[in-house]
Amino acid sequence: MSEKKIHQQTGIRFGKIQEYLGEFVYGGIDGSVTTFAVVAGGFGANLDSGILIILGFANLLADGFSMSVGAYLSAKSERDSYTKHKNIEYWEVENLPETERQEIEEIYREKGFEGQLLDQIVDHICSDKDLWVSEMMKGELEMIPNTKSPFATGLATLLSFVSVGIIPLLVYLWDFFFPTDKDIFLWTCILTGFAFLVVGWMKSHVNQTSAIRSIAETVALGALAATVAYFVGDILEAFFIK
Repeated sequence: MSEKKIHQQTGIRFGKIQEYLGEFVYGGIDGSVTTFAVVAGGFGANLDSGILIILGFANLLADGFSMSVGAYLSAKSERDSYTKHKNIEYWEVENLPETERQEIEEIYREKGFEGQLLDQIVDHICSDKDLWVSEMMKGELEMIPNTKSPFATGLATLLSFVSVGIIPLLVYLWDFFFPTDKDIFLWTCILTGFAFLVVGWMKSHVNQTSAIRSIAETVALGALAATVAYFVGDILEAFFIK
């Protein structure tokens, strides 16, 4: 295989991975924020590290699975909806050609085309049934096909949720197997804060926004969720844990 061919295939694979960067980023944000909130709430309630680890992993796996299923169903529903409307357009093109031709003509007239040029464009589009339907989907229904695989969308969400969401639990796991006298929660905050920085920076690339703003929003969201969880745990401890 030639070097050029290898570079082309590598570029295609990288492009495919980039398609799911959004799912990875938002799955990672949800995973880290929710798990960190569980850890902060457990710390506020003075729960034993073993119990906190159990709660953390229960939340991590259950929420990760739930979110990935939701992402899969959403992507599948979007694809099914597009296919349904596309089939309807094919039927209309075959059975109501004059009406559909007039709609194509109106779409391109609104774009500024007129006269002979408009007729040529309409004739060209209507001479190819697939092109005709494609133009109707975009111009009339404003629907664009989603090339992402629903399964891959759900899988990317699950992997990111778990791989980033486990970070707030790493220090507690380490301390469980190799006990230390260090402030576990402080190190958890530092490690999770770094995770927020990374996913916040990645989010800026997905949304094409300022990196500083995106990082600040992500860190603030995580800190706010953890603070609320901490005080809720601290308050509820007085009522339910004797």
